[in-house]
Amino acid sequence: MSESTTPGKKGNLTGSARKLKDDAADWHNLILKWERLNDEGSTIATKIVNLGLSKKPDVEPDVVMEGDSLAAGDISETRSNQELEEECVKLQDVVDKMANILSKMEKMVHAERGISELEAFQCGEKGRAAPLFHTWSTQQFVEVSSKLYESYKQELALKKTILQELAHTANADLSMVYLSSWLYQPYIEDSGKLLLESLLLETGHRPL
Repeated sequence: MSESTTPGKKGNLTGSARKLKDDAADWHNLILKWERLNDEGSTIATKIVNLGLSKKPDVEPDVVMEGDSLAAGDISETRSNQELEEECVKLQDVVDKMANILSKMEKMVHAERGISELEAFQCGEKGRAAPLFHTWSTQQFVEVSSKLYESYKQELALKKTILQELAHTANADLSMVYLSSWLYQPYIEDSGKLLLESLLLETGHRPL
């Protein structure tokens, strides 16, 4: 069994063990991609808030009517609206990429459930006599992957809400709440890291 816990020795792992170890690596890589997208989205969201708040008039409307100021103001507003729209499209693209990552996570959960069901069919309800790696049963892999998936699913729903509301929020305090929620990811930040590290330790991607 020690062979199956040694990272890098692909030839020593077959079947369910190989699949679960590959999935652990995929979880790690997908979460890294998500984090990069989260940082990218945070930068874009901050621009959206700054553009939105800067559109608030600093002068009385009747003051702007003198001379060519109105035309200049119209051009400036049009440019500002166009820039705001461009940033919103960029943020939508980030959220779409996150949705694609979540879809891949969901497929891994389904695949692991299939492994667990096959094992129960072959070995009975108690499962295999010895664990595939250190201590986890196959069902524990399913449970950890399911928890990770659910936390990212909730986080994506929050991101979609922030995307819809951000450009239309004139309230600076509320905008700051949205930005903070996007950056700090309340549904995954601490528990997600712990679950991922446990998964990597169990499959030998991290040394015990």
